[in-house]
Amino acid sequence: MRNNCRGVGAVLGILALFGAVRANADATAAPPVLTLSGAAAAALQANPMVREAASGTALADARLQEARSGWFPRLEASAAVMRGNNPVYVFGSLLEQERFTADRFQIDSLNDPAPENNVRAQLSLQVPLFDQFQTYTRIRQAREGQDQAGRQRDLVLQHLRFEVVRSYFGAVLADAKTRVAEDAVKSAEADVRRIRDLFDAGMVVRSDLLATEVQLSEFRQQQIQAQGDVAVSRAGLNAVLGRPVIEVSTLTGTLAERSFDVPDPDRLLELAAAQRPDYASAGSAVRAADAAVSGASGQYLPRLAAFATYGGSGDDLGIDSTDYLFGARLSFDLLDLGRGARRDQARASLAMATAAREQTASRIAVEVIQAYQHVVSARERLKVAAGAAVQAGEALRIVQDRYQTGLTTVTEVLRAQTAVLRARMNELGARYDHYVGYAEVLLASGTFTDVAPFGP
Repeated sequence: MRNNCRGVGAVLGILALFGAVRANADATAAPPVLTLSGAAAAALQANPMVREAASGTALADARLQEARSGWFPRLEASAAVMRGNNPVYVFGSLLEQERFTADRFQIDSLNDPAPENNVRAQLSLQVPLFDQFQTYTRIRQAREGQDQAGRQRDLVLQHLRFEVVRSYFGAVLADAKTRVAEDAVKSAEADVRRIRDLFDAGMVVRSDLLATEVQLSEFRQQQIQAQGDVAVSRAGLNAVLGRPVIEVSTLTGTLAERSFDVPDPDRLLELAAAQRPDYASAGSAVRAADAAVSGASGQYLPRLAAFATYGGSGDDLGIDSTDYLFGARLSFDLLDLGRGARRDQARASLAMATAAREQTASRIAVEVIQAYQHVVSARERLKVAAGAAVQAGEALRIVQDRYQTGLTTVTEVLRAQTAVLRARMNELGARYDHYVGYAEVLLASGTFTDVAPFGP
């Protein structure tokens, strides 16, 4: 018995050890790799804005289907059970059930009949022949609503691609700045050690050591700030992708040097007029408002409908007789004091939609010009920043050589180190602005259909 317990305990111990090893392996597993294209695909699949846009499209499709149902006949089934002694009701029920007899013409029977039951089942068919263009108007409006929903979905997808590029390379930028800050800290630490050795040897004054230590503290503060920016940028990226904000992943993208083909402003304005989903949606709103004007004007016309009924009646659940009726009905509203007001409302809505479309066109034009200037400015700033980074590095090398030979002060060295750090940070920021500037151009012109221009 004791041996069996020991055997079971050994097996459980082995299983526990295996589980611990496996859990530790899972905990130390490398985070998943995330490419730019993978990030875009994830966002277009999981971001709540995509689901909202898809629901809007489904809603517009259902509204169009509902509007089209106005063309089709309407068939209604009904049943009624009644009992009473109202003379007219009793007279009509007996006729309807084919149970009327000659003795029912007696005055007493006509004036004070006995209660009768009437159970009636009926099918009614209504066929609209002309409904003052109301169904046609609703279908036109529903089609424009369907077009607007599709344009809204396109707009959401383009905005998501822009947000993916902005947040993805924002995270890449934060990582790169962290590495630059870490390099600056390592260099400052090496300088502190070297200056301390020189101070201990009596070759430099204490102020030089204190100055380098202060420089190291400032660089460490920038490193801490950069690390915080990494966490914030990753949270923003995960939010765009529809993932938990604390999820960790390895980004493969880099802020490499890229040349983006940016059309001239006139061409961008032409593209925006043809491709911007919100401008096309504004045009759909105008057409829907115009349809509402036509529908309101159609209320001055008559209505024409055909109808048919088939039913059966009896004094109990059985059917004693059947009957049918069919015909057509023409109606005209002789006095409707609200028709004029409804038409005026529709015309005012049309004027508002037209003005909104013009305002949208003006806003789009401004956005296009802004985006063009942003990307051009970022491109020029990148050239200047890249040159400044090279110059700052060369200046630091010269100053360090001069300091080692006693031709300059440590203050010049520290100033040169700060200039190098600032120049490298500025170059990274300009490169990021160049990427985002081109993304703004694609978004403003309505042509942001892929993230491929920014890398795999």
